[in-house]
Amino acid sequence: MAVDVFTHVSTVAATPDAVHAHLADPESYVGLSPLVVEVRDIERDGNVVRYTAVERFGLYRNRIRVTMTLGERQVTSEVVSPGRVRLRAVTDLAPHADGTEVTETVTVTSPRILRRFVSGQARSVQLRRAAELARRFS
Repeated sequence: MAVDVFTHVSTVAATPDAVHAHLADPESYVGLSPLVVEVRDIERDGNVVRYTAVERFGLYRNRIRVTMTLGERQVTSEVVSPGRVRLRAVTDLAPHADGTEVTETVTVTSPRILRRFVSGQARSVQLRRAAELARRFS
């Protein structure tokens, strides 16, 4: 299995509480994550939220199971995807003079044969998600 780690830091023009509330809502990921076109089966249990996200790759729809753990200024998402692909995204929020500093670290594990595709998609989605989050709060 191959493991890749990507970290991205950006700034969002909103308070950490506002950004956290947005990221804690699974419905926010439709369009925030460019591949996610639907979320369903949302279950909440204290600081844990589980749901199914539907990703679209051209004509193919990929259902992924997501477990989010909500910390005070952190959102951690664990994703189980077909093909033995696993993704963990830890998003830390810190006050910043311009709003909130958002640091997202993505760790993706995949079979070596899928590594190039999976890691490329993970990094691309991470960067587009940061840009969309900033746009939503501009």
